[in-house]
Amino acid sequence: MSEYCMYIDGEWCAAGSGQTYDAINPALGEPFGKMPKGDRDDARRAIGAANAASLSWRKTPLWERSAMCMRIAEILDSRREELADILCTELGKPRHQEAKFEANEASVPWRIAAEQAKYFEGHTKPCQDPQKRVLTFWQPRGVVAVITPWNFPAAICGEYLPFAIVMGNTVCWTPAPTAAATAIKIMQCIHEAGLPKGVINLVIGPGQEVGDELVINSGTHAVGMTGSPQTARIITARAGLKPRLFELGGNGPVIILADAEPLKIAASVASACFFAAGQVCSSAERIFVADEIAEPFVAAMVAETEKWKGGDPWNKSTTMGPQNNMAVVEKVGRHIEDAVAKGATILVGGNRLNRPGFFWQPTVLTNFTADALVNREESFGPVAPIRSFRREEEVWEHINACPLGLVSSVFTQDVDKAWRWAEQLDTGITVVNDWTHFWEHHLPFGGMSRNDSGLGRIGGRHTLEFMSNLKTIVFNIGSPTSF
Repeated sequence: MSEYCMYIDGEWCAAGSGQTYDAINPALGEPFGKMPKGDRDDARRAIGAANAASLSWRKTPLWERSAMCMRIAEILDSRREELADILCTELGKPRHQEAKFEANEASVPWRIAAEQAKYFEGHTKPCQDPQKRVLTFWQPRGVVAVITPWNFPAAICGEYLPFAIVMGNTVCWTPAPTAAATAIKIMQCIHEAGLPKGVINLVIGPGQEVGDELVINSGTHAVGMTGSPQTARIITARAGLKPRLFELGGNGPVIILADAEPLKIAASVASACFFAAGQVCSSAERIFVADEIAEPFVAAMVAETEKWKGGDPWNKSTTMGPQNNMAVVEKVGRHIEDAVAKGATILVGGNRLNRPGFFWQPTVLTNFTADALVNREESFGPVAPIRSFRREEEVWEHINACPLGLVSSVFTQDVDKAWRWAEQLDTGITVVNDWTHFWEHHLPFGGMSRNDSGLGRIGGRHTLEFMSNLKTIVFNIGSPTSF
């Protein structure tokens, strides 16, 4: 049983109270370590350290801050194998597929932030008053509270941390308690790079205490969070007028039109359903296929589903890991039971795996209804609900029953239809003829203002903008104004 520490003001430390909790391996359902259980006092210590470091860090030249992000990226690359190991242990990610993939991706946003910040220009603005000269530029917000989830703990922190510090902010970071060991491994890399003390502080503990304190405390000046719409609503109620950047849940509809090639696309759609055991906000959680090709597509999906194998994440033959915790296991079961009670049919899967840990079988459902939970909520599990349609109105009836709108996908060979669907779908991203998981770290990613999938955009310059205040300076080159 390893014992872990949090990181405040450049020092590794226990919780002030001395309390700990068990870190659970979800592939076994057994503890692998002891985590510090921080509280409000620990959060306040971190906030104090971040504010103490703020002035000197914001005065550090941008090129030096950029170079620091590059050093962190290099160290992350040098410790890829360690990162993959902890992702496999703490999250149950298959070591030779998913864990390695995420470990390889961990350094990418640090490099993007380092490069894009150097070319993140302000502007000069013309004025009606001929005696004025106006320019705008970007300044740091101050101390940013960052709250990250458990599903991609090595990757998602990179969507916030490097963009915050390269713009001159300091950070108080709290990860999901079930992904804290990975956060510690990332923090070790940051410490090794020589980041000045207090610039990033890692506080581990329950969201109701640590996260809440970071949100409400007047010593933090902006909040970035990836998580659920429910948590976002709580933060919104608690944060006052602080700027907020939220990347929230999805229930991505996939629309497959009659001219698509069902056998060709089934593997892509199945991957969008079962990658990371369906625990991705961009997962394909609702699949609508035209009647004309429904039969061969469903048959192909069943065949593809049977290729996904849950089991020991260290085994090379394992392609799917467990759910993160029992609450997710129970939610998936509740969604499947509800769908069946409302008329859906299970074609494959539908049960937990008969082994230790928090595993669900990859599952294919057909004929789910608009009021089914799989249609109205994010399942966050390895479930592929499929419904055939004859008229487009049937699809819209189902899509509009869900308040989420993060990512969608359309499969068709007709360019006119592709554009029409892409423009009408109320999602932040629509991918044409590929899986819903496509994204690169410089691209904007987030939900639409009419749904519950987020606020603002992460990705490249969009995150840099959130991490900055836009400052306007007016020079008067004539006589001072008077009435």
